[in-house]
Amino acid sequence: MFNGIFQIPQPRNEPGLQYSPGSKERSELKAKLEELLGRQTQVPMIIDGKDVCSDNLGDIRCPHNHQHLLGRYHQGNAEFVGKAIDAAQKNKRMWGEMPWDARAIVFLKAADLLAGKYRQTLNAATMLNMSKTPHQAEIDSACELIDFWRFNPHFMQEVYGDQPTSTPGVLNYMEHRPLDGFVLAITPFNFTSIAGNLPTAPALMGNTVVWKPASAAALPAYFIMKILEEAGLPPGVINMVPGPGPVVAPPALDDVRLGGIHFTGSTYVFSTIWLAVGSDIRKYVSYPRIVGETGGKNFIVAHPSADVDTLVTALVRGAFEYQGQKCSAASRTYIPDSIWPRVRDEMLGRIGELKMGDITDFGNFMGAVIDAKAFETISGYIEHAKNSTDMEVIIGGGCDNSTGYFIEPTVVVSKDPKSKLMTEEIFGPVLTVYVYPENEFEQILDLCDQTSPYALTGSIFALDRGAIVKAMNTLRHAAGNFYINDKPTGAIVGQQPFGGSRASGTNDKAGSWLNLERWVSPRNIKETFLPPRNYRYPYMGEE
Repeated sequence: MFNGIFQIPQPRNEPGLQYSPGSKERSELKAKLEELLGRQTQVPMIIDGKDVCSDNLGDIRCPHNHQHLLGRYHQGNAEFVGKAIDAAQKNKRMWGEMPWDARAIVFLKAADLLAGKYRQTLNAATMLNMSKTPHQAEIDSACELIDFWRFNPHFMQEVYGDQPTSTPGVLNYMEHRPLDGFVLAITPFNFTSIAGNLPTAPALMGNTVVWKPASAAALPAYFIMKILEEAGLPPGVINMVPGPGPVVAPPALDDVRLGGIHFTGSTYVFSTIWLAVGSDIRKYVSYPRIVGETGGKNFIVAHPSADVDTLVTALVRGAFEYQGQKCSAASRTYIPDSIWPRVRDEMLGRIGELKMGDITDFGNFMGAVIDAKAFETISGYIEHAKNSTDMEVIIGGGCDNSTGYFIEPTVVVSKDPKSKLMTEEIFGPVLTVYVYPENEFEQILDLCDQTSPYALTGSIFALDRGAIVKAMNTLRHAAGNFYINDKPTGAIVGQQPFGGSRASGTNDKAGSWLNLERWVSPRNIKETFLPPRNYRYPYMGEE
């Protein structure tokens, strides 16, 4: 038995590759794209370490070329969910009693496999299945997921190292047990790193997991499981069951052995899950832990002292990278009238230069939105703006789904600061602008805080330090991740732990020890060296 004092290596954020013309990584990625485009990958369910098939298959397609079939995935139902839960429960004791360093090594090895052998496989799967550019895939499916798998073991060591104080003759110590029951992980389409982190963070802490990946991102999910398998994750620790949420989730939520839920997705779905759990809470063996990150109506507020060039760059990148399909994407902005003409002209000029199309063309800045449903929803908001007397589309607005689900980067100016497009989450490449009188900066901060039920990310742009401080104070509860003179996207593991409150989730901060604390059930142990031998206390003695 290993009896050394195990130390997790000090993690460092994974450097992003640039994919410049002529670079090795560029040629490797292009070769992997060709490989995945040239075959159809079959994605099974993976239950207790075995590939499991069903008669109900779903298509895996490229959003930017929806006629191209990348493969098919086997969809689960209540029967398969039950088998996955049974597998998780069967392997729970083995995994939970495994030394913590052995669990950590699995994910540290997975990080190294992803950094090398599997980097371009997962990047290519993310690009093709989710329509991400090379840059967006690299910072997501490579760098961020590698960071999760390297930083989380470091955070686990911090959690385990937090021990109570002791007194003479008494030794107090704490262990951090896995939760009672299994953890249900439900992951979104838009980030491969989130898809990889939500099942593995609870697993690292000794839990076993049933994982429902997004149907629109089944291909990257499959390769994540292959990486974990090669890294040495025992069978049955994470059991992957793709399929529609309304089919896969209810039998898991209805199981009395449910111990926790790790979720990223829409606010409506998360609230529905919470309602399902809470409406019959007495049936569970314990109170399930519920951790969720949901939507956002993320803002950029500009002060009259803002540097226009940096503001415009943040608006373009924050609103239109990955087609605005980031939980943190800039969706509304407040610009003072004194700088609006210059902001408008520079922003329109830069947006006019953006190229949109097939992401295998590395000259494109944008790809397509994820699927037909998203296309319909986003185009509906644009159509609403076009028909409104209070709104003006000043660039973009074009929508074409003939080849792929393409929506132009769109900027709308709204006369009403509480219009539909200023208040509702769109989750697409649409930025809505409200131009305010320069002398009403303080009022606009209050308006920004009160306009949306969400509180995920937000930015202030100003050179005036007093304005920055005022914005930080007024908008204290408006964003869980707040940025000063930077876009509201791009949180990095270990640097900007991510999550929001209000309608944006439970704010349990993925990318920090705070999230890992949610997946353990502490047990305190008091050991008395010389226990008393008589029940009587000194005060009871006679005079």
